[in-house]
Amino acid sequence: MSGLYIPIGSPDGSRTEHAENLLAPNPSVMTLDGTNTWVIGTGDEVIVVDPGPDDEGHLRRVRDHLGERRVTTILLTHGHFDHSGGAKAFAQMVNAPVRALDPRHRLGDEGLADGDVVAVGDLEIRVYGTPGHSFDSLCFWLPADRAMLTGDTVLGRGTTIVARDGGLADYLRSLDKLRAAAESLEARALLPGHGPVLPDPIGALDGYIAHRRQRLDQIRAAREQGARTPRQIVKIVYADVDRSLWPAAEMSVAAQLDYLDGR
Repeated sequence: MSGLYIPIGSPDGSRTEHAENLLAPNPSVMTLDGTNTWVIGTGDEVIVVDPGPDDEGHLRRVRDHLGERRVTTILLTHGHFDHSGGAKAFAQMVNAPVRALDPRHRLGDEGLADGDVVAVGDLEIRVYGTPGHSFDSLCFWLPADRAMLTGDTVLGRGTTIVARDGGLADYLRSLDKLRAAAESLEARALLPGHGPVLPDPIGALDGYIAHRRQRLDQIRAAREQGARTPRQIVKIVYADVDRSLWPAAEMSVAAQLDYLDGR
């Protein structure tokens, strides 16, 4: 892919021809290296996707990195704090509106929804509704680079969780939707909200879908062994996973139980 750069180690500085990542300094077991803040555009005007947490140093770094370029719009992939917490402060720094699916996270009159097209210079960003990780999750297709910004719907390393404000049925449908789009659009890269760029979109999405199906089978088997609560199931299904991740695993298991029980 022309212009694709994936640095070794930290995803900071990853880029395609028209998108560049500035990594927020909020690493954790949940956020991996930190939140990826994507700057879209190479001309005098740009769009910023997911300013990240309310970290003044990171927000100032993004602003200073832009130099004289003007931010026309701030887009949010979803409203979780590690992506949206700094949006208001950054919007004030650069005098730009914030567009999101959830009205609680907007600044300005315009929201975002599936099928919307947002332009900056000669570039277009096409909005895909991908609920599941959260109810308000969106992905952004950048046709010029054949790249999809995936927020937390697909991570650059490991797998994502279904949060309390999401749902597994929606998430599985969103993965299928992204898989179909990656094939029909001939996608060349996934630009995630955390972790490194994924240069094999179809392979990554096939892996995600297979993993979810495998986890459901494992949970069914754990229930047949007598496990009933998310904690009991995690002890069986996630026995080989670092225990620091078990609270997140319990959240994901709860969503899978809801799915299996038709809730």
